[in-house]
Amino acid sequence: MDWYRNSQSSYNYIYPYACHENESELCRLELRSLFGQEPGAHSFMESKTAIGASRSPFISMEMRVLARSGSLEEVLSLAEKLDLKGKTFKVKYLKNGTPRSYEDQRRLERTVGAHIRGTAEMRQPDVQFGLLHDGESWRLGICEPADPVWQRHKHKPRNYSTGLSATLARSLVNIAVPVVSGFRAVDPCCGMGNVLIEALSMGIDIVGRDINPLAIRGARVNLAHFGYHHEELVGIGNMHEIDDRFDAAILDMPYNLCSVLPLEEKRAMLLSLRRFSDTSVVVSSEELEPELRRAGFQIQGFAKVTKGSFVRSVWVCS
Repeated sequence: MDWYRNSQSSYNYIYPYACHENESELCRLELRSLFGQEPGAHSFMESKTAIGASRSPFISMEMRVLARSGSLEEVLSLAEKLDLKGKTFKVKYLKNGTPRSYEDQRRLERTVGAHIRGTAEMRQPDVQFGLLHDGESWRLGICEPADPVWQRHKHKPRNYSTGLSATLARSLVNIAVPVVSGFRAVDPCCGMGNVLIEALSMGIDIVGRDINPLAIRGARVNLAHFGYHHEELVGIGNMHEIDDRFDAAILDMPYNLCSVLPLEEKRAMLLSLRRFSDTSVVVSSEELEPELRRAGFQIQGFAKVTKGSFVRSVWVCS
């Protein structure tokens, strides 16, 4: 929106987030990758770089900060200078900062709203302002809600019952590829293409391979269903035969509920992975840390994700 310019040379951006306790470790690992810092005491991240409201399944919105001050009065003074040029607006207190009672939240929203020149509209405003307090500073900004595109990827024509969920797949992509531009990624055991779909929806350069022809057919059907041309994106291939080099790889280790992948096969897969990828995100339902270290990987991050009694482990390796 160009009706207001910050006096600073650049904006800061606030990203409120929330997750289920079963995904709390995954959420923190993803946020650390995307923002290059550990999540703090409050459930929001602040960045000088805009990553987009819809990047992460755990982020609810992006707030472009217009004013920041230790004094609410100074924020109100700036709010008086805003000219919405006829646009309607709404002010929302963001609970991801300092918790406040319902009555106190509404009072603060009315106070800020009274200082903005424009017409308040509670249901469908042209502009939504966010007000955030972290115990030290007040921030006022313009909110852009997330478009949960991954929700539309839940229902695919083809899928495995034990396949990665759209939320998990998207989070793994964000962990592996925090910066979209200039990265090349690969999913060497792509299955039905869940990781590929999430990566492609974010504009990431990625290809998929799998030795199972049935999986490749399913992946091609799924990619076409969401409008992606699959001819060059996915194909039959053994990961041991990959001879290109990639910035990142996402490997969901093959597993079967009724059998165990032989140890030597696991070791061979990890050695191949290290050969063709700079950064690797490895997912497994079994303990893999000793084998990852044996293959020469350095483990940079770890998370467990539970779904009922089923537990997946996620390692970030270099």
